[in-house]
Amino acid sequence: MGRFEEYVKEVMEWNEEMKKFMQTEQVDRDDEMWTKLDDLAEVMECMQQPGQLTNEQLLTLQSRVEELHDDMEDYFIKRQALGTIYMNEPFVEAGKHELPPLPYAYDALEPVISEEIMRLHHTKHHQAYVDGLNRAERKLKEARKRGDFSLVKHWSRELAFHGSGHNLHTIFWNNMSPNGGGRPSGKLLKEIERYFGSFEAFKKHFTEAAKAVEGVGWALLVWSPRARHLEILQSELHMLLTQWDTIPLLVLDVWEHAYYLQYKNERADYVNNWWEIVNWNDVEQRFLKAKQLMWKPS
Repeated sequence: MGRFEEYVKEVMEWNEEMKKFMQTEQVDRDDEMWTKLDDLAEVMECMQQPGQLTNEQLLTLQSRVEELHDDMEDYFIKRQALGTIYMNEPFVEAGKHELPPLPYAYDALEPVISEEIMRLHHTKHHQAYVDGLNRAERKLKEARKRGDFSLVKHWSRELAFHGSGHNLHTIFWNNMSPNGGGRPSGKLLKEIERYFGSFEAFKKHFTEAAKAVEGVGWALLVWSPRARHLEILQSELHMLLTQWDTIPLLVLDVWEHAYYLQYKNERADYVNNWWEIVNWNDVEQRFLKAKQLMWKPS
């Protein structure tokens, strides 16, 4: 494969990644950015001919790619984030966290999760974690200013509990989609199959971990930058049993407020049905970003 053909291949892969980003954001197919991505794909398809690309073809392609890259960067800045993956991320001052909007309507995940549960879960429970996180950060800021750390143990616990609750819920909302379900694809699927043996084995492991969380908490698929593989963890409350140095990719909330109004004490039914709304595009984008971080194995 010639140098030019390798470049075309890289651009095609980049184009596909951008399309997955757009799917994760659930951007309407009529959006101008979709048209530009599709147009670039057509140009590249025309260039997939035997033989080496001409300089003129390469310059044309480079010009189109640079233009589209600038457009996508402007788009990312305007939207602030794709799912939970931020570009030019803002600095959040102590006590200034805000409840993020859902990426879909409150009734969009029915019948798997009812509108009533989603509305209460988001506006009441998640908001409470945001409020608790802000309060803990402000109290610890005051403690640093005054040099009085007599309550540092209490506010550190509040910081861990509410901060983890806020962060995990932010991931959770984007991990789901009304157009979700099915199986992942691409590099995420290959990594799942490499470590767990098959997607079915992974799904069974994750499902049983979610059902078996003691009390209330989460099931999580995480990336370990040091071990350089995926792993499935449980977390009681929001932060107990946490394995540090890992990055959450897919999370499932099994606190009772996430399902009890609809499923009563049938957590297993909730967990089994939840797979129908998993947003694999979002999970894969989190994986691709997380996989760039790799520590020295130990």
